[in-house]
Amino acid sequence: MGLTYATPLPVFILLLLACSCKSDDHLTPAKLLSTGDKLISNGGIFALGFFSLTNSAANSYVGIWYHNIPVRTYVWVANRDNPITSSSPGKLVLTTGSDLVLPDSKGHTLWTTTNSISPGGIKTTAILLDSGNLVIRLPNGTGIWQSFHHPTDTILPNMTLPLSNKNSISMHLVAWKDPDDPSASDYSFGVDSSSSLQILLTNGSRPYWRRAALDGVWVYAMYQSKSGLILSQTIANRGDEFYLTYTVSDGSPSMRMMLHYTGMVKFLVWNSNSLSWEIFLELPGSSCDRYASGGPFGYCDATQPVATCKCLDGFESDGLNFSVGCQRKKELHCGEEDSFITLLSMKTPDKFLYIRNRSFDQCATECSRNCSCTAYAYANLSTLGTTVDQSRCLVWMGELVDMGKHGDDFGENLYLRIRSSSGICSLLTLLLILYASSKQRDPWIFRLRRNSWAIMMNHMIRNFRDFKDIVSSTHGFSESNVLGKGGFGIVYKGTLEGGKEVAVKMLTKCYAQGIEHFRNEIVLISKLQHRNLVSLLGSCIRGNEKLLVYEYLPNKSLGYFLFGMW
Repeated sequence: MGLTYATPLPVFILLLLACSCKSDDHLTPAKLLSTGDKLISNGGIFALGFFSLTNSAANSYVGIWYHNIPVRTYVWVANRDNPITSSSPGKLVLTTGSDLVLPDSKGHTLWTTTNSISPGGIKTTAILLDSGNLVIRLPNGTGIWQSFHHPTDTILPNMTLPLSNKNSISMHLVAWKDPDDPSASDYSFGVDSSSSLQILLTNGSRPYWRRAALDGVWVYAMYQSKSGLILSQTIANRGDEFYLTYTVSDGSPSMRMMLHYTGMVKFLVWNSNSLSWEIFLELPGSSCDRYASGGPFGYCDATQPVATCKCLDGFESDGLNFSVGCQRKKELHCGEEDSFITLLSMKTPDKFLYIRNRSFDQCATECSRNCSCTAYAYANLSTLGTTVDQSRCLVWMGELVDMGKHGDDFGENLYLRIRSSSGICSLLTLLLILYASSKQRDPWIFRLRRNSWAIMMNHMIRNFRDFKDIVSSTHGFSESNVLGKGGFGIVYKGTLEGGKEVAVKMLTKCYAQGIEHFRNEIVLISKLQHRNLVSLLGSCIRGNEKLLVYEYLPNKSLGYFLFGMW
């Protein structure tokens, strides 16, 4: 009946065996990774190990995949262009020189990292994080290499893409050749080598799709209703370089962005009900959205139910084949006969000249004084926290290619040079149009209010505003100046010379509706004078653009307080 102490030894042995069977999350110089072994991140989200693909079992690779998803999904491959053959198995080793090396059994190095930091005998660790990032760390936690800086075809949340060509980090995504071949294909996605302001998707040396130049908007958000996922694209400034990061809302399912072997950029989210990846955004969005699909001076109109190629204002197509582009209706003649029209919510063209440290007026002058300049665009970059340049002035010489028109919440203003036989804000032309419109389209108003025509002419002569002054007052109709949007247009806050604040209404309906609304508003507001009615201070028309300048209401409108509307 005496107690023995034989029991604890088997228990200890069982615990020891359990610990040795558990996958670890790190490598050390004393611990290598062989075929059949794998690292698993601390939270069990990602795994790193050796793998072979279905139709190429003779070759194997070292890569990272989702460990908590039943469908094997690879997000990074180390030796994508130099596979391990079945006749010569390999192993992953962290050397005493703090580099990861993948040699085969014959001693050939198939892949290796290259660190510029020498630890001087200090022991380093390679650790797989729950973010999917493989990091080589010093004992103090400092990372000296990471797989996020050397992606293959996938971007994961919180992965940072530098929008700069100044560093040696290669941050281009390169698609797999096909589903069973991870080697590099011709499709590449990353910062444009000619400008760090934009991102380019190429097929070999040919552009395939382009993200427009950086415009000062530092956060874009996309909502996926089925999963409740909120994906944010954030642009941040660090010193004199910009970085792009994708983040997801807390509690969101797994999400990734990948460059597919077909050349499409896909944003995918994991559906735990269907146990599959679902696409919630794909670029290019249509054949119309592909690079320069509309040809010179053509653009892809994404505001239509079906994206359609169209010509810019003042241009016309030579036929249905938009790949050849559009031609001017009236040739330019450098001088006073040329003017600029504002195209709203546009994807700015490619092949621009970036001029630093310019105000909006200076940017406009840079283009207007150069007869070869066909367009310009301006953005305020101060919201990005940059310490180098607070503005972004882009000008274009010659043809304009790869443009698009987006909804009200995307794109920016593009100022296009056109031939203007009537000059800027031609008063005589406007009055003739308004007179004809009032006689033909609305004779009742013309007959009933005989004094309205005189009132309108009196207002127009006394209060006509120069287009350049209005553009300058609104900082080029900047999105940050938008007060509200309605059925007939957009209202911007402006500040005229002398500091007077105004509200500028830009009518955006088709020409017939716009001119009728323009005429009626001038007549009615000019005639109805009341302390509770906003005053019309001025007006302007140029080309298809019609502007009304009102007094600014600093405390918002009566509708805001009654109904919560602007």
